[in-house]
Amino acid sequence: MSERQKSILDAAVRVIARTGVRGLRVEQLAAEAGISTALIYYHFGDRAGLLRRTLEHINDRAADYTQSTGVELDLLLLQELQDTEAVRVNSTAWGELRATAVFNEELREPLADSTRVWVAEIADAIRRAHPDAPATDVAERLTALVEGLSERWLSGSITLDRARDLLRGAIALELPDR
Repeated sequence: MSERQKSILDAAVRVIARTGVRGLRVEQLAAEAGISTALIYYHFGDRAGLLRRTLEHINDRAADYTQSTGVELDLLLLQELQDTEAVRVNSTAWGELRATAVFNEELREPLADSTRVWVAEIADAIRRAHPDAPATDVAERLTALVEGLSERWLSGSITLDRARDLLRGAIALELPDR
């Protein structure tokens, strides 16, 4: 991906986090990125292409702060609940795209693919630490919980500490010492 495409996608994540997918206007994105609208269409084809690529970009950005190599499962999942600008913006944009996929069929498959990749990464971490655990089922439940806890924390319904405590408790319940 070119630096210009990355810059546009970074701007798209910020705009989506701030205004939601429905509030995303190509003109507003162009202003945020400091480019022309024509350049957005040149790189991404149409709004649907832009949204698909933005979803992929969010996943790539999340990989920057959730590297799984040698990291314990609880730390891997807890990295999704950090009070940093990158995590807040990424998580907010992810939630907006997930909510939009309810009404926008074009986003469903890319979102499902991204979710499958995340679940598989968590399942691999579970298998390394707990070979006898039903890794995929546990990963599915824990990643869904992280999404819900993130939404509650970001919306102010619970504190970050409470979200992290609830996640630690769920991990302990799902994967007691075997």
